[in-house]
Formats: sequence, structure tokens, C-alpha cells
Amino acid sequence: MSIFSKINEQELEVKKQELKEAEKEHTLSSSLSELEKTYKEGMTTLRDLIAPASLKFESSHFELNGKFGRSFFVLAYPRFLSTNWLSFIIQSEGALDLSMFIYPIDSGDILKKLKSKVGELGSQMSINQEKGMVRDPMLETAYKDVEGLRDQLMQGTEKYFRFALYFTIYANDLKELDKFSSTLESALAAKLVVTKRALLQTQDGFNSTLPLGMDQLDVANNMNTSPLSSCFPFVSSDLTSNDGILYGINRHNNSLILFDRFAMENANSVVFAKSGAGKSYAVKLEVLRSLMVGTDVIIVDPENEYQHLASAVGGTYLSVSLNSPSRINPFDLPVGLEGEDNADILRSAVINLLGLFSLMLGKLNPVEEAMMDKAIWQTYAKKDITAELQDFRGVEYPTMNDLFEILSGMVGAEGLAQRLEKYTQGTFGGLLNQQTNVVLNNQLVVFSIRDLEEELRPIAMYIILNFIWNIVRSELKKRILAVDEAWILMQHEDSARFLFGIAKRARKYYLGLTTITQDVADFLASPYGKPIVTNSSIQLLLKQSPAAIAVIAETFFLTEGEKYLLLESEVGEGIFFAGLKHAAIKIYASYVEDQIITTDPKQLLEIQESQEKLS
Repeated sequence: MSIFSKINEQELEVKKQELKEAEKEHTLSSSLSELEKTYKEGMTTLRDLIAPASLKFESSHFELNGKFGRSFFVLAYPRFLSTNWLSFIIQSEGALDLSMFIYPIDSGDILKKLKSKVGELGSQMSINQEKGMVRDPMLETAYKDVEGLRDQLMQGTEKYFRFALYFTIYANDLKELDKFSSTLESALAAKLVVTKRALLQTQDGFNSTLPLGMDQLDVANNMNTSPLSSCFPFVSSDLTSNDGILYGINRHNNSLILFDRFAMENANSVVFAKSGAGKSYAVKLEVLRSLMVGTDVIIVDPENEYQHLASAVGGTYLSVSLNSPSRINPFDLPVGLEGEDNADILRSAVINLLGLFSLMLGKLNPVEEAMMDKAIWQTYAKKDITAELQDFRGVEYPTMNDLFEILSGMVGAEGLAQRLEKYTQGTFGGLLNQQTNVVLNNQLVVFSIRDLEEELRPIAMYIILNFIWNIVRSELKKRILAVDEAWILMQHEDSARFLFGIAKRARKYYLGLTTITQDVADFLASPYGKPIVTNSSIQLLLKQSPAAIAVIAETFFLTEGEKYLLLESEVGEGIFFAGLKHAAIKIYASYVEDQIITTDPKQLLEIQESQEKLS
């Protein structure tokens, strides 16, 4: 055997050995791969966690974990659609998935097609004209639309797209699913939007509305930029203006809610919130900032919550009680603005007094009301105040004692006189039967009725409001009147009617009425409660109790999301309505403002202690 043969045999042995080693490594690698694969198959992945337990597709719907679903696609749109037209679907009560697919198209290709389309439409119009046919408005409108779109595409102000819009709705059973489907189709049909159910394409429809970016239905429409922008479903209200005061922060987009209530059709507002939700804090902040822009403010305060604010800004704080020196005569009359008839002013005053005496003496029957009406007119006549009097300035107004004397001398009115006597010489004597000694000569005036007996509170609030109304009617001036705990007035028909009268007529006298209450049910239970709300351009809803949320939702047409927002809001959070716009609001105050308007008892004690240390 030659030496070359020996070398070849050795090389062959080495190669055989290398092949054996390679086979061993491959076998080991394969075993490791299989083990790794087996290990990974036993691991729980995110896909396993989010995958449904069951999913079944039928021809017209699908079942998902015991729920039923159905998909829709939009087939055609009308010529015009308003901005945010999809918001009512987003805010609907049922569960819903929505997906949009937008495909950009080269403007050059579209311009060529539009040019051809313009030629077709122009030729058709010429042919119709030559034949003497009546003009076709639809044909002319289409011609103008195509020409306008060509101009916008050439100028670069518009782009062209293919747009697909799909919905998938869910329900607990087939009956409920059919109901939701009909509601969705009817609502969109009312806007002339044509929708179709994804029949025999339920899986494609379901996949197309999942957050996977897969358009498996592939049903799109041609759209340029302007109509496409109207399909954006999330449009938050912007309540920022150049004038007005800062109410808070828009929680939708963190913008400032700057608003001038006097720029609305009326300057009235209502504030509804449960106790401790921050309604007094919000009103005080508005009052403080309104004072800074020169607006006069008058407040009716049942609980002495505004005393610290009045003291801090140098306002007038008047306590109305049996032991207080402050007195208001219910028989006072307004001077009246230029052009107002004194006969109408006197007649209005008599009507208001009849409402007051219904509160004081109990509900008057028709006979008693007629006698009281006659007695009030005679009481004014006793002081030479009649409808013929040209000017009420400088006259001496009658008091409750004068009315008592008139009633005592009227046949059949003895019972009314006896019931009135406790307000002249009896338990409550001295409060209502003296001349007015209150002068509103300050930018902020607060009337406190905390120290009054519970029985006298509605009466005092009525008299104070009547006195304020007389001042408002005597001088045209930018004012805000805030009535806290307004439910006290709403408990009685006459006082509720009087408050509603102020809300209706306030705009004429440059007055904004702010109605504040925590007992929403009592307020809205009155026949005048809801009209006061509808006559208020601004509404502020803060945190609500579960017991009141149903009434609030019905009154303000809240969606389910807005109901939960009010139930789960923190202190100082809620929804701010201004006309047709509304937004979620968070009320913020600076440190100095917070020190002035806080209603937290602990914080008030700390402020008081610090002031005592400084003094």
C-alpha cells in the first residue's frame, strides 16, 4: 500500500469522525429546540390572556363570550354633514366599536378623472339645452361641485382620500341586538347616511373593527379633506373667549374656560351639587373674579358662608334677624327706569305682596285673596300712593302696621288681621313693620339670614329678593344676584313663582341671577324649578349623589358617561354648560383666592388663628 493510500484512509477516518460529531450536535440541537418549543407552548402569553373563551360567527351576527355582536359599514353619505355628526353614536348607551380607514390618493390621478367628469357633465347639459329640455338642477349642482373640487385640488387647499367607516355593536341577547341595530340605522338614516349590515361577512366586519388595522370589508367612499374632517368623532367644546372671567380648566383638553355670562342670551346661571362638592367655593370664586372686572354682586346667604369673603374685599355684610338693626319694608317701591309706567310698577308690587302674605299667613282662599288685594291698595292710598302718582321719589311708604289697621276696619277681614298681628305686635313684631334702613352702596352686599327662625327664612328671603329687585329696577347697572340654598324658596309656590319671575325679567335690567342648591330633587319638584333651569344660559353641575343623578340626567339630557363623571368627580369637578356647549371642568383658585373663599372649617380656623397671632 502506497503512502498516498494511507493518507487518504486517514483523511476518510477524520471526515467520518467529523460527521459523527456533527450528527451528535445536530441531534442535540434538535432535542434542545423541541424542548424549548415544548416549554414555550406551556407558557401563558398576552395573546392567551386577551383571547375570548368562545367565538362563533353566524350569517348576520356573531357570539363572543356569551355576548352578541353585529357589524355595519357605511355605504353612502349625503351632500352635507355637520361637524361632529358622529358624536351622538360615540355617546350612545350601548357598547360599540368604531373604526376608520383613510387611504390617500394622488391628486394628479383624481384631477384627470375629474376633468373627464366635467366634460361628461358639460356635454350632457349642452345636449339637454339643445333639445329644449327643462334644466336639471341635480346635473348643474354636480357640475359646480366637480369644478369647485378641481379648483381646490389644484390650489392645494384640499386633498383626496378613500374613506371607510365601520361599526360593531354588542348586546346581551338577539332581541336587544336587533333593537340596538334598528336604533343605530334609524339615527344615521335621519342624517341621510346609508348603512348596511355586514351579512355573510360577520368575521370580516368583526376583524375590521378590532384595533389591528385590517380593512377586510374594503367598502370605501371617495372624500376630500373638508367632509372627511367632519367625521372626526371627538370634538371637545372650546369655552374660551376674549372677555369674561376664568371659571376653571377644561378637563377634555386642558384649555382655559374663560366666559362672559353677560354675552349670552341671558346672564342667569344655576349651580347644582351635593353638600361638600364645592358649589359655594365655585360661586365665591366667580364672585371674587366678577368684582375684579367691575360687576356689582348681591348675595342672599342662609348660612353665613360669605362673611369672610365680604370682610376680605371690604363688602357690606347685613344680618337680617329679629335682633338685628337692619330692617327692610316690604311696601317699598322701585323708582322705575325711564319709560316705565308707575301704574304697572304699583300693580306689580301689589301682586308681589299678595305672594308674600300667602307665605306669612298660609295659603289664602279666593275670598281672602280678594280682600287682601283690596286692603293693600287701600294701604298705599292711605299714604297718597296711587297709580296716578307721577313719581315715587321722596314719598313715605306704608308699613305692616298700616295694613293691619286697614284689615281691622274691613268687614269680614278680622281673621286676616288676627293672623297678621304676630308680625306687627306679636312674636315676630319689629322685623317687617318698620321703614327700610338698608342702603346698597357697596360693590358687594351680602344678606345673611342664618340667625332667623326656620319659619321666617322663606319670608325673609322673599322680602330681601323683592327689595333687591326694587333696587335693580331703579338703576340700570351690571349686577349678579346669587341666591344660595334656593330650595328654601322652591318649597312654596308663591316664592318659587317670584324667583322664576326674576329669572325671566333679569336680562332687561342687566342682571344675572345665580341659583344655588344642594337639594336638587326639591328644587326640580317645583313646577317653577325646571323653567328656572331652562331660563339659565349657564349651568354648573358638580359631584352629585346617586339619589339625585336620575333627575339631573333627565333634566340636562346627560349621557351615561356624563352621569358617571358626576358621580365619580372629586371636589370642584363637574360639567360646565354654556348655551349649547358643555365641557368637563376642574375649578382652580390661586393661593390668595383660596384663602379668601375657602369653606373648609379646618382651614378657616387656621386662618383665624394666624390673624389672631398677627394682631
